[in-house]
Amino acid sequence: MIYLVRHGHAGDKRAWAGDDALRPLSATGHREAAGLLVQLRTELVARILSSPTLRCQQTVWPLAAQRRLRVDLDPGLDVDAAAEAATALLLAPALGDAVLCTHGELIGELLGRLRDAGAPIPADATWPKGSTWRLRPSGGRIAEASYLPPLRHAG
Repeated sequence: MIYLVRHGHAGDKRAWAGDDALRPLSATGHREAAGLLVQLRTELVARILSSPTLRCQQTVWPLAAQRRLRVDLDPGLDVDAAAEAATALLLAPALGDAVLCTHGELIGELLGRLRDAGAPIPADATWPKGSTWRLRPSGGRIAEASYLPPLRHAG
């Protein structure tokens, strides 16, 4: 199973004066990262990949700590990554049961590409900050897809 996670809330990027790659999660975003632990508590996760941005890493660090997994940084999940490469990563048979944390811009493109290839993703699909798409690959395509809304947990 693949869990495609949009990073948690990180405030307004227009209000952030520093390098956007270093913009951290807000308090709400940290609660969404804690919520991911609850949502995936019974799910098999063997690997965690993240965009190199701090907000994506912070979203999956609690899950990685709980599962005793490392977070592999993948530029193919960055905010400006090419959707073709990200789609290939997501559908790679070697990926296995994994969490991929990325950005809304890329998730929108990915879901559209997957839907165009026959994945059961509705045309009105959403992907707010802190949300997850649960995707089951089969035969080089996505056979099942379900949406997990953000869960803000106190941790």
